[in-house]
Amino acid sequence: MLTKKASERSRLLLLNASDGIHILDGKGVILEASDSFCRMLGYARAEVIGMSITQWDANIVPDELGQVLARRIDRPGISTFETRYRSKDGSLFEVEVTNHPLQLDDQQVIYNAARDITARKKAEDEIRNLAFYDPLTRLPNRRLLLDRLKQALASSTRNGRYGALLFIDLDDFKTLNDTLGHDIGDLLLQRVAEHLASCVREGDSVARLGADEFVVMLEYLSEHEPEAAAHAETVGEKILATLNHNYQLADYEHHSTASIGITLFTDHHDTIDDLLKQADLALHQAKAAGRNSLRFFEPEMQAVVTARAALEAGLREALRKAQFQLYYQAQVDGESRVTGAEVLLRWQHPQRGMVSPAEFIPLAEATGLILPLGHWVLETACRQLAAWAGCGKMADLTVAVNVSARQFYHKDFVADVLAILDQTGANPKRLKLELTESLLLDHIEDTIAKMTTLRASGVCFSLDDFGTGYSSLAYLKRLPLDQLKIDQSFVRDVLTDSNDAAIARTVIALGKNLGLAVIAEGVESAAQRDFLAENDCAAYQGYLFGRPMPRVEFENFVAQL
Repeated sequence: MLTKKASERSRLLLLNASDGIHILDGKGVILEASDSFCRMLGYARAEVIGMSITQWDANIVPDELGQVLARRIDRPGISTFETRYRSKDGSLFEVEVTNHPLQLDDQQVIYNAARDITARKKAEDEIRNLAFYDPLTRLPNRRLLLDRLKQALASSTRNGRYGALLFIDLDDFKTLNDTLGHDIGDLLLQRVAEHLASCVREGDSVARLGADEFVVMLEYLSEHEPEAAAHAETVGEKILATLNHNYQLADYEHHSTASIGITLFTDHHDTIDDLLKQADLALHQAKAAGRNSLRFFEPEMQAVVTARAALEAGLREALRKAQFQLYYQAQVDGESRVTGAEVLLRWQHPQRGMVSPAEFIPLAEATGLILPLGHWVLETACRQLAAWAGCGKMADLTVAVNVSARQFYHKDFVADVLAILDQTGANPKRLKLELTESLLLDHIEDTIAKMTTLRASGVCFSLDDFGTGYSSLAYLKRLPLDQLKIDQSFVRDVLTDSNDAAIARTVIALGKNLGLAVIAEGVESAAQRDFLAENDCAAYQGYLFGRPMPRVEFENFVAQL
């Protein structure tokens, strides 16, 4: 016990202390305590004096008390540590303790000041949760997933076992959000998070990357790739089955499915970015396969993406360096006289040579490069029309230019066409814009308005690939068209396939009844031409009359007729 003088002096020091100050003897028994310490534990001061530290410090095991006290006494100066205290009612709380060994009245004591840090710890946990967890689903977010994936790669290198990444995307989630609202969408995401957690082992990770994208990371699968792949597939199929059902979301019932892309990992042969890209590629393959399915990443997928990226870069360079050319394919009348030409885009790549339009046009559409490319084609074709205006046989030719849907629906399309005609001096009546059925049937009122404006200036319109889409006669009679084009797929077998022959006759008769001209493309033999002529089709295009050819060659071709 402290002497009377020391005790009185200590009480004066402890009386108004804000921290939970307590003085222990060398055996861990309280000699003196502040009022705030007593309130912290929920005891009266009379109960506290004489208590052993093991009665309130939950982190000290009685058998280890001597070692703990020895470390605290022998440690020179002031030290700080965190521990857990147990209050009188048995509840635990976090404290930060400042430890200071002292010599008091020839007695070795320990002066401790404890501060309740429960609120601080809670705030730290909240900050950590905000940094590493998705607030909606409480799943790890991208940041924490990347950290765990880094550790998993290191672990895989050490133990030689494969792991797997599963990218999961909810099918048609955007439709749910757009129709029922984000609150309902959030409910579905929370339900999905719960289901995903039930599909994996303890130790596997489920994370939300954002929107409706989730990731499952599986570790310690197998040392053998086939076995690891089989295990990952089993988990993937379980997830698909678990997520494929009706969800009761507030007052709504919604059926949801998912698509999954899977990639395996081991060692450090692939970077984290590589793995994420691979799983994402596999996910896109699953989506393309019809959804509610899973696909594994294969090197061939990466090769396709790499080639696509190179092709896109090449397209941009080709636009800058004028590597594109226009070829011209003759369009003739019933007397085989050239009445015009369809312009066809060609790309003369400096290394690859001539690149097929079937390869680069879809990419141009997807990337938006079709807009500057289509503008270049239209402008070049109109300049050529203007140049031919005073050139004998070339002066009366029409030029047909294909227009993409993205180009046609651009808000400035009509203005661009009229500006090009004005700048080049081309005769609008010699310009024919070829549109496809699918293009015309979308946004029908806007389509009619644009066509009507351009037709008023003299521009003609041809409906390309007629009969291959979802034709609507109700729309067809409203459109300001000049010509129907019989698709080459019908012309090819017109002599051997009775259905193709019937379709060709129907298109010709339809055009005649609507007052529209009809031209058949893909005519390669005299017999095909004769069949079409017998059924009153008097305009043709195809190899029988000439392949697509560069401008100079086409001009020579026309001059020799």
